[in-house]
Amino acid sequence: QVDVMHGKVRDAGRMGRSTTIIDIGPSTTLAAAGDAHPALTRHFERLGLDYCCGGGRTIEEACRHRGLDTVDVLADLARHEVSPDPAEWTSMDAVSLVEHLERTHHRYLWDELPRVTALLDKIVGVHGERHPELLGISACFAELRADLQPHLMKEERVLFPMIRELAASGASDEAPAFHCGTLRNPISVMLSEHDRAGHLLAELRRRTDDYRPPADGCATYAACFVAMREIEADTHLHIHKENNVLFPLVVRMEAERSAASARV
Repeated sequence: QVDVMHGKVRDAGRMGRSTTIIDIGPSTTLAAAGDAHPALTRHFERLGLDYCCGGGRTIEEACRHRGLDTVDVLADLARHEVSPDPAEWTSMDAVSLVEHLERTHHRYLWDELPRVTALLDKIVGVHGERHPELLGISACFAELRADLQPHLMKEERVLFPMIRELAASGASDEAPAFHCGTLRNPISVMLSEHDRAGHLLAELRRRTDDYRPPADGCATYAACFVAMREIEADTHLHIHKENNVLFPLVVRMEAERSAASARV
C-alpha cells in the first residue's frame, strides 16, 4: 500500500516487515532526502535526478526539470525499502567527515581512474574500428580523469588540512589565519570543479548510451562500462557529501570562530 498524503510518502511495506515512513514530499530537497534515506540515492541515479550539484532543488523542481511526474516519482520511491536511520555522514564532525571522504571516495578514485583508463585503451584497440564512438568516450573519460586527480590533490593537500586546522582551533578560539583568507574561497573553487565534473559525467553517460555496451562487445567492454557507471554513482555521492554536508558545516564553523574572535 502506497499513499502520497499531506506532501509525505508513506510506505506500508511488505507483509512481515514493519512500516517504514519515508518522510519526504514535493518540497523536500534531493540532498535532504538522500541524507535521510541513503538508499534513495540509487533510485535518484536511476531516475536521472541530480542530488549532488543539484541537491538544493526540491523533488518537485527536479522532477519538472527532468520532465517527470512528481506524484509518480514519490510513489515509485515509496516502493523501495529504506533504512529508518539517516546517513552516517550527516552526524560526523568535520574532521571525521574529511577522513571518511579520503578513505572512501578519494581512495576509490585513485584506484579506479587508472584502471578504467587501461580498460578503455584495451577496448579502443580491439573494437575501435567497428565502434569509432569509443574514441570520443575515451577522450571524455581522459578529460574527467585530468580534472578529478588534481582536484583530489588540492583537497588532500590544501583544503582538508585547513579544515582540520580550523576544527582544532576550538569553538571559542580565534579563527586561524589562512593564506586564502576565508575558507569560502577554496570551497567556491571546489564547487565550480564539482559542477564541471558533473557535466563531464553527464556527457560520458550520453556518449555511452547510458552505459549500455553494444551487442558485439566483449566481456572487457561490458566490464569497462560497468566500471564507468560505478564511478559516476560514487562521484555523485562524493560530491553530495562535500557540497551539501561538509562545505556548509565548514562555513558555519568558520563563522562561529570569526564571531568568537570579534567578541575578544
